[in-house]
Amino acid sequence: MKLLLSLLLIASFTAIKWEPDFENAKKIAKENHKLILLNFSGSDWCGPCIQFRKEYLESEAFGKMADESLVLVNADFPRKKKNQPADDVIKRNEALAEKYNKEGNFPFTLLLDANGKVIKTWKGKPEESVDKYIEEVQAICANNK
Repeated sequence: MKLLLSLLLIASFTAIKWEPDFENAKKIAKENHKLILLNFSGSDWCGPCIQFRKEYLESEAFGKMADESLVLVNADFPRKKKNQPADDVIKRNEALAEKYNKEGNFPFTLLLDANGKVIKTWKGKPEESVDKYIEEVQAICANNK
């Protein structure tokens, strides 16, 4: 029983929360004085996307920082039929790609203000360590409060 409780506590600390609706993300960001991190990914075909998510976005340190400073939005473009999202999600993701990722880069990550204005972009998986990436995002968040 203790092991189960420990695992649940660890899972609750490391789980990151993704907002599925970009318009709602902007509203949450405005209300909470946060920035939006928008990540374009191909979750079932893009190796660097999968690696970026596992090593960076799902790290405990990133999760803690994101919870305090960011509203996270993922625009995922899986290729396998079994992984396809609902039609309304596909349309929302396509609209985000039309506005923010016209070149179709994967992974492609943007830091946006609460109005959707681009502050910073990262094309591909970051070359710096997870800690350096988190420091960079935190510094941008601190400078844009």
